[in-house]
Amino acid sequence: MTPSPALVPVTLLTGFLGSGKTTLLNHILKAAHGTRIAVIENELGQAGIDNEILLQEREEQIVETANGCICCTVRGDLTRILAELAVKRAGGALNFERVIIETTGMADPGPVAQTFFVEDEVAADYRLDGIVTLVDAKHGARTLQDHAEARRQVGFADRLLVTKTDLVSANETRDLVQRLRRMNARAQVATVEHGRAALADVLDVGGFELDAALAVDPHFLEEPAHPHEDEIGSFVFRAQRPLDLEKLESFLGLLIERYGDDMLRYKGIVEVAGRVERVIFQGVQRMVGSEPGARWSRGEKRESVIVFIGRRLPQAIFISGLELCAEGAAADPASVLRELA
Repeated sequence: MTPSPALVPVTLLTGFLGSGKTTLLNHILKAAHGTRIAVIENELGQAGIDNEILLQEREEQIVETANGCICCTVRGDLTRILAELAVKRAGGALNFERVIIETTGMADPGPVAQTFFVEDEVAADYRLDGIVTLVDAKHGARTLQDHAEARRQVGFADRLLVTKTDLVSANETRDLVQRLRRMNARAQVATVEHGRAALADVLDVGGFELDAALAVDPHFLEEPAHPHEDEIGSFVFRAQRPLDLEKLESFLGLLIERYGDDMLRYKGIVEVAGRVERVIFQGVQRMVGSEPGARWSRGEKRESVIVFIGRRLPQAIFISGLELCAEGAAADPASVLRELA
């Protein structure tokens, strides 16, 4: 589906401490992109954006910079801040076309992403375009090993940017990129030097518009090349037979009930029995939503594709149950979970 043009697209910029978020953000704010951007910056106890960008620091300050961007240093509730920005925008006090939220380096992106699922006043004005995660090439391997927050940031990502590649060898960069692709098989990976990322790698990534993303890149839901040992991993379920929507929704509900906290991201395009259009769904941990997508074209190969990214998810259980969601399957998909009880 095409997102409503009335909704302001939001990019969530995350990454572990020292990964280069502020450097990248400075580059975006100074770039000649012709777009007015509101930046919500939530580093606690300090100004996470350089002083020449944040003209002054107070408990809560919105300033307009020379290049037409708007910066907001936030020490409060995200929902409230977004609502206040929307009111100012509607009243003409602020003029911006998109929002970037820069999180603190230790932040879990899940609760921020869930805001766009569960808060009606946020959903009325904004749409989450994607989660962009930065990974430091110099320290990334050790950070991923030592910090669960960094692994979760990778798992939530729609786009992964590897920074500080000038400080390591080509082989080290290659190994890190391969590891990231195994951890999150769905996210595209790009390298960045000195914060100079292409705007297309940060803005309008369409990570939360799955139908549109697949139309541009049919391999958007890419299977991992081989197993790995990181606790954050991804796998893909594919089905050539139509799925029974009632069974699918019921089984997903059971999975969320049991594994929801570890289901970082999951999304899919599903062929549903008796429907001429595909069904698109996606979730963040325990929050999931679905909507009708584009109609299947005549002669088009119809296939359900669902990707799961999470922490030590039992792939065999997920796949076995989903296979029993196929139209005409005799067994109850819930049976694969009852066997574990």
